[in-house]
Amino acid sequence: MNAIEIKGLTKKYGKTVAVDSLDLKVKQGEFFGLLGQNGAGKSTTINCITGIAKFSEGSISVMGFDVQKDYQKSRATVGLSPQEFNADIFAPLEKILDFVGGYFGMSTGKRKERVNKVLDLFELQDHRKKPFGKLSGGLKRRAILARALVHDPDVLILDEPTSGIDVEQRHALWEYLENLHQAGKTIILTSHYLEEVEKLCSRVVIIHDGKKIADLTKAEFTKNGDKLEDVYLRLTAKAVAV
Repeated sequence: MNAIEIKGLTKKYGKTVAVDSLDLKVKQGEFFGLLGQNGAGKSTTINCITGIAKFSEGSISVMGFDVQKDYQKSRATVGLSPQEFNADIFAPLEKILDFVGGYFGMSTGKRKERVNKVLDLFELQDHRKKPFGKLSGGLKRRAILARALVHDPDVLILDEPTSGIDVEQRHALWEYLENLHQAGKTIILTSHYLEEVEKLCSRVVIIHDGKKIADLTKAEFTKNGDKLEDVYLRLTAKAVAV
């Protein structure tokens, strides 16, 4: 089964085409990398998947649910960790997590259980009473990931999840993500740190100007000793030259 299936997606902002007839499939249980330069259409694609952005051309299904016709069901299957820290800086972490559980219709008892589980998972129990704004950058990243997982979604979408944190914390987050993947989560990762995409992802799609220009397995983009960064730079440079 495909966790995500996108067919002919086109998204425009006025006369600007952000995503252009995109076809994309992500298999259930896959650790999938979505790459492209700034403005390539990555965030717009994510926003269409999660219902943040509306579109009139093409279709998207998540775990078999159409994201527009079955919005509530499809949205409940997705956890989103955005690039920006979009949480109430004055709210205690445990309240932020509890609120998200309530948003997805979880009972009080189930919310309490899940909040404790994700706090344990990301080693955040000692910080549960702290306002979000008082957390360090690395703790905020872990908190945003915990928030994305409160409702136990099938699909986890990560938009630059290690941006702005130090090397040690980045490696710790990689370990968290690898464990989640091994536990069965489908994960979609966008990142400008191509070494983490190479390490974590089994398959990578590269988009340019809203169009898919490459769909590569890990074996394909690392053959002949190549690094993902080298392959990415060659392909995007070729796309720019066209």
